[in-house]
Amino acid sequence: MIGSNSIRRPATVADVARRAGVGKSTASRALGGYGAVSEEVRNRVLSAAEELDYRPNELARSMNTGRSHSIGVIVGDVENPYFSVALRGISDTARAAGYDVILANTSERLTEERDAVRFFLDKRVDAVIVALASNYDTEHLHAVLDASRPLVLLDRQADELGAVGVRVRIAPAAAQATEMLVNLGHQRIAFISALKTDGDRFSGVETAVSSVSDRLSGLIGALQANGIAIDPDLIRYLAIGETETGAIIDEMLRMADPPTAMLASDATVALNVLIALRARGLRVPQDISVIAFDDSPWARISDPPLTGITHPIYDVGVATAKAALRLIEGLAAPSQEFDAVLTIRESHGEVRASTG
Repeated sequence: MIGSNSIRRPATVADVARRAGVGKSTASRALGGYGAVSEEVRNRVLSAAEELDYRPNELARSMNTGRSHSIGVIVGDVENPYFSVALRGISDTARAAGYDVILANTSERLTEERDAVRFFLDKRVDAVIVALASNYDTEHLHAVLDASRPLVLLDRQADELGAVGVRVRIAPAAAQATEMLVNLGHQRIAFISALKTDGDRFSGVETAVSSVSDRLSGLIGALQANGIAIDPDLIRYLAIGETETGAIIDEMLRMADPPTAMLASDATVALNVLIALRARGLRVPQDISVIAFDDSPWARISDPPLTGITHPIYDVGVATAKAALRLIEGLAAPSQEFDAVLTIRESHGEVRASTG
């Protein structure tokens, strides 16, 4: 006699087959959604599975069907609002199609990205979506393609991979924001990014992350079009937290000719910039103008509301997942581009006073 506190054994395919009055192989086909099974038998098997509270063995189902009904997603920073909203679009779309999403956060480290790729291949995910830590080092991603797994690039591109990608065209909006600042009298416009590089200063438009390169392309193109020289000391990287961002701003404010406007490369950097400026007694936009890439919800209620370059982030996530799903089904999935737009609020203004 089984005690009342005993744990019930999970139902197996054999249990379902017996309840439905069919062979085990027939039950497996009905439960896995593969092979030839009549509608009447399929319904009988599914009813039996529900009665027994049957839960499929995902590994066994993957071996039988060649699919795990899962998609691996690799991002650099899950706390970054851009990635969190994109992930919502990916997961909503994947879930509606019957797929689970497995997330790997790399902290923008290549070693962790490589480990995530190996993990997902071992788990037999049906597709991999990745926001590249570096478009200079993508050899590990060829393993995904070599394993005949669909690969979709989220936001960041690497042409040499030849993979489907979904990205936002940022350069035109970045140029528009810069042009607006120039027309307001700004000549000293800083760019601050959390990009992890060997050096913390500008050495060219091309960087290891294509989306940062797009931001720089728009900024620098607009400056050059207006005859404004590029000052490498105003383009800074490694702003990965409040402390680092504050140190960068301190260095800029000590310059003989400090910036009168700042472009923050994403919403997290923008928040740290605003915190640092307020801690130093600087008013936005009276003392310094601030514009952010990536328009976070809090930007509308900051004091003042933050001017930003808005990306259709959720739509990017949806499109990325749809591309992965099409590739899983053996269908064509072209790369896609969305447009960023400049959203005017109140954190920018005319040059009125020195920040020095």
